[in-house]
Amino acid sequence: MKKFIPLLVLGMLFSGCAAPKVSPTAQPTPISVETPTQESAPWWKTAVFYEIFVRSFSDSDGDGMGDFNGITQKLDYLNDGYPDTQTDLGITAIWLMPIHPSPSYHGYDVINYYAVNPEYGTMDDFKRFLAEAHSRGIKVILDLVLNHTSSNHPFFRDALQGETSSYHDWYVWSTTDLGNGWRPLMGGTKPMFYYGYFCDCMPDLNYLNPDVTAQMKKVVKFWMETIGVDGFRVDGAKHLIEEGSVALNSPATHAWFKNFYTFYKGVNPLAYTVGEVASSDARIVSTYTGDQFDQIFNFEMASGVMNSVNGEAVSGIKSAVTFTQKDMPSWDFGTFLTNHDQDRVMSVLGGNVDKAKNAAFILLTSPGTPFIYYGEEIGMLGRKPDENIRRPMQWSSEESGGFSSAVPWEELDPSYVEVNVQSQQNVSDSLLKTYQKLIAIRESQPALSVGDYIPVDSSNSGVYAFIRQEGSATLLVVVNLMKKSVADYTISASSTALEDSAYTATDILSNSAASTLTIQDGGFKEYRPLEQLTPYTGYIFEIVK
Repeated sequence: MKKFIPLLVLGMLFSGCAAPKVSPTAQPTPISVETPTQESAPWWKTAVFYEIFVRSFSDSDGDGMGDFNGITQKLDYLNDGYPDTQTDLGITAIWLMPIHPSPSYHGYDVINYYAVNPEYGTMDDFKRFLAEAHSRGIKVILDLVLNHTSSNHPFFRDALQGETSSYHDWYVWSTTDLGNGWRPLMGGTKPMFYYGYFCDCMPDLNYLNPDVTAQMKKVVKFWMETIGVDGFRVDGAKHLIEEGSVALNSPATHAWFKNFYTFYKGVNPLAYTVGEVASSDARIVSTYTGDQFDQIFNFEMASGVMNSVNGEAVSGIKSAVTFTQKDMPSWDFGTFLTNHDQDRVMSVLGGNVDKAKNAAFILLTSPGTPFIYYGEEIGMLGRKPDENIRRPMQWSSEESGGFSSAVPWEELDPSYVEVNVQSQQNVSDSLLKTYQKLIAIRESQPALSVGDYIPVDSSNSGVYAFIRQEGSATLLVVVNLMKKSVADYTISASSTALEDSAYTATDILSNSAASTLTIQDGGFKEYRPLEQLTPYTGYIFEIVK
């Protein structure tokens, strides 16, 4: 079901007002943990992000909708702040999907950038969540919808008055229908069209108007400086400014984001932004990185991993790696498997838990900053339409899946009875435990987060291998993508940055020894670390002289 929020009056737009919400009955005890600081690498280079749709994560007050207090209550599940415990997932950063007032269930059409959605709680509830997250060393970034507002936004409602409105030029208008994305206004004395790339409910802002830019800079400064968030995921970045027939990735869009980058770094040099530039072309993605965003999501790598894991062959990931090495050799981007706009991982993989484990393995051993979509770690199912891939989190097998004491805003997937956090917490080989273990290993092995990526060739199309190297640490990663054991394989690398010598190899996952690795002329040929690779299994061999 969808709930609609009454239109806010213009005078309330910057007030931050929100309806009160009942506090949860219990709050976790704050834990004093020093927030990580930027040292040799920015904090996001070593972070593991968790993407949360607030409406669907945890309902604290029994109204059927997730809320800020619900997330606060579940922080110990995500990261309890104690490095030595093994019961939490171990993530170190959170991306919240839109939290602002909106007439839609998803929130990507904002009607007040300075307030929080009253269905999610109050600003005080959000601040409490933020403080609790920070106390555990968890960074928090928000979804920032810059491209457009809601058609119910007071600015747009005022702009409909025509050229007499102070806000008319805040949007993009035409007296003729220019084709795709142009929306007609009905009832006027003369034809009028406004541009709304995504839908008629989302009119695009006019960033050729400096007042629009100034306003959005105020929004960014408010959330970073006044509230204290750590950055933003910028929605639909490539759509920001259209120039004639150029609707995507225009020169003006790049110029705007260069100015934006300088601005937000001036507010907080440690702030982080990741841009959504959905594209299979790494060359396009790379043009945004470094002077416009800290990182961009690499959609090509995501599809490459999923295709290889699902097809049990290296071709998908190898192709993505080839283009990435050519166009983004720094490997400085956001990585993921699927997100809130795509069918869920487990559905794409046909419900195969072993394939899901391999996908998690590749994600969390590869370079880039990994993002995990809520519920991915337990294998939640979901195929479009969008509501079905954003269903409530499955915490237990009890009624409403432990998400709420009431009827949830959206029906849970029927799989929740078997697939839930509670059923996997104490099962050593569960998907949840696999994610916990891999995140812990990534945290303990800097080579996996900030190390170089060195390709390794395999004689078997079902075996994927690569090297991660940082300083004196070298890790050889090998994955059997297939459902059968593999004995007929060898792996080779022409260059490893290792001195010529004999090296021991130990799988850090099982603490078992592999065969000796001999480096000659800087590389190795036809190496077989194990006589046989177990079906659907990944290995991380520590290479030591």
